[in-house]
Amino acid sequence: MAVTVKECLELQLLEVEMLLSMFPKKGEINLDEDAVPTVQRYLSNTDGALPPQLQYSIALEVGEAKVKVELQVLLPHTYPQVAPQLFARSDALHRQQQLQLNTGLTSHINSLGSGELCVYEAVLWVKDNCPPYLGSSKVSSESASEAAVVKETLQRTWIYSHHIYRQELRKKIFDWAKKLNLTGFCLTGKPGVICVEGLQESCEEFWSVIRYPNWKHISCKHVEKIETEGSIDNARLFRAFEDLQFQAHGDYGLRNDYHMDLGQFLEFLKLHQSESVFQILFGVKGKLSDK
Repeated sequence: MAVTVKECLELQLLEVEMLLSMFPKKGEINLDEDAVPTVQRYLSNTDGALPPQLQYSIALEVGEAKVKVELQVLLPHTYPQVAPQLFARSDALHRQQQLQLNTGLTSHINSLGSGELCVYEAVLWVKDNCPPYLGSSKVSSESASEAAVVKETLQRTWIYSHHIYRQELRKKIFDWAKKLNLTGFCLTGKPGVICVEGLQESCEEFWSVIRYPNWKHISCKHVEKIETEGSIDNARLFRAFEDLQFQAHGDYGLRNDYHMDLGQFLEFLKLHQSESVFQILFGVKGKLSDK
């Protein structure tokens, strides 16, 4: 007999309860305080809309040096019947080591049988398998410091949405941009536009996280990749992640149904050397007003 979403969510809560008992110290598990109560309310009345997917992170200390590694967890509604989305990250790992570590983690989790709770299994795997990558990262750091030129690639991702209004969605956008060290902006209103720039894997992780579980009318319109010598910070067009809210025009008589002033948005893009993206986003060439 097929397992229901309700049964899957009940198992997810049991697993979270178990993990909280295993990692009781403050800061070991970072879980939004409303996450579990929201799922519990749904389970008491399944006639309503599905709750947001459970997501949290577990802070681990790996190896004799107790290097800090963060395991980020995002659970689809039908987990454990489908695999969780997991990502291990550490400031002590270079990009390539981090990619290799997560490729191995994904392969291991996919090898397990469906229907099994596996977040703690992922914790054990990261603890057992991360030290060799940390060792190679140290060697890579020493080699890189001796190299004449270190090349990095900055990615800039442009995302279009029919609208961005909800406070919980905006909070998610800004929280993840901060967590992944991304700069750029979020244009609130109708239409909604998000630009993030940073390391390639960080931009891809951001895009993966915000479009789930079911954000409709959202698309990745354009991706730029810029190879730099030295730090990617030298290629950033934005110094922070900004909250853009331009003056709305038109009165449609409906709450939250207003169009942002795209003329002001075009001015903003020009200021940040990105006016050519306007046509990619909206399908028309922007024209600045004469002043």
